[in-house]
Amino acid sequence: MASLLHRIKAVTPKDKRFYEALGQRVAEARKAQALTQQQLAKRLGISQQTLAHYEVARLRIAVAMLPMLAKELNVAVEELVGDTTSAASSKRGPAPKLQRQIEQVRLLPRAKQRFVSEMIDTVLQQSG
Repeated sequence: MASLLHRIKAVTPKDKRFYEALGQRVAEARKAQALTQQQLAKRLGISQQTLAHYEVARLRIAVAMLPMLAKELNVAVEELVGDTTSAASSKRGPAPKLQRQIEQVRLLPRAKQRFVSEMIDTVLQQSG
């Protein structure tokens, strides 16, 4: 039993760096969405303390939680885990902040979406 616990708790330096980077990306994405730890934790059904532990890599984020976490943060799972080799990541596309803004605009009423689209068209015409 002790050896099983040791294997479960054993974390390689590479794993530690991965979870530290993952936690940092979660914290950055949370802040970009102007969410507190308390607000995000409530949406995820976990305690604020657990989320804080995830963000500083004291606890590992369960793989099963990644899709829900990504959805709440308006980012792709690949972006959270830092997968730069996936096909979606290798294609040229909007920057993460722009992608989040596009998702937020998508949730606006149609009239406001049209307004934002017209503003973008105006800026692009003036710069081109």
